[in-house]
Amino acid sequence: MDVVTLGEALVAIRAHGRLALADPLHASPAGAEMNVAIGLSRLGHRAAWVGVLGADPAGDLVARTLRAESVDIGGVRRDESAPTGLMLVDMPAALAPTVTYHRRASAGSRLSPADVVPLAATAARIWHLSGITPALSESAHAATAAAFEVARETSALVSFDVNYRGKLWDRAAAAAALAPLARRADIVVASEDELDLVADGVNEAERVARLLDAGVREVVVKRGIHGATLFDVGGAVSCPAHAITQVNSIGAGDAFTAGYLSGVLDDLPVAQRLHRGALCGALAVSGAGDWEQAPTRADLALLEAASGDAVR
Repeated sequence: MDVVTLGEALVAIRAHGRLALADPLHASPAGAEMNVAIGLSRLGHRAAWVGVLGADPAGDLVARTLRAESVDIGGVRRDESAPTGLMLVDMPAALAPTVTYHRRASAGSRLSPADVVPLAATAARIWHLSGITPALSESAHAATAAAFEVARETSALVSFDVNYRGKLWDRAAAAAALAPLARRADIVVASEDELDLVADGVNEAERVARLLDAGVREVVVKRGIHGATLFDVGGAVSCPAHAITQVNSIGAGDAFTAGYLSGVLDDLPVAQRLHRGALCGALAVSGAGDWEQAPTRADLALLEAASGDAVR
């Protein structure tokens, strides 16, 4: 296995407009770590997703989708006593999407170290985790910590995306839980407004320095339409965002992370890793859905050619 991801998957019910106006709805799986697994699989890597799904039609949809996307789900547990979580997404024209969650006491929140420890025999090059999972429950927090231990035992790299969600917890609680985890990671991915959750300092430079001093190898700061910057002991490298017409902003960060980790797996130079991440993030926002626009390698080649002509 190239990458194992661990976390929660939900079913997103998207209104093509406003749910309150009974605009048309569409259901599809969603979830940050699942999005990354699908993105990596489409780029030709062997990816697995580990989590807990309800024994319900929503869980069936998630499992079928992951199998169809060639993501390994051998580490998925089905819980008959808890439902698969839901997220409702309003997408009114010309306005940013608005998300409402129905995930309290969901199957995903029942993830525990018992779901992770059996994977100690799994040889993966990278474990990808995020700050969403520890917010779901104490057992899910413990499962995230257990994943760090498994990764260390198997000499895998740990990628940690801060992924702060204000609807799950406040910033003080998030910082107390996520900072110790981030300091144990090899790669920390964060938006500009998330760095203060995982490192002290009065500015970005100081916070990055604290993480590198703690042993983090790379700190990747996502800057949205302004691209991204990677910091390591050798300095900083930046990459602009790829210009594209944005339809939907949800999933852009996960697509960027998938592209960046793909570059790590392919041993690309830093600038090329960032560039691949930027291309994947751009394609992710070009249409509806969290992961549906995730590119294949052939798609990336077409985007870089950028002729605009049909392939005939």
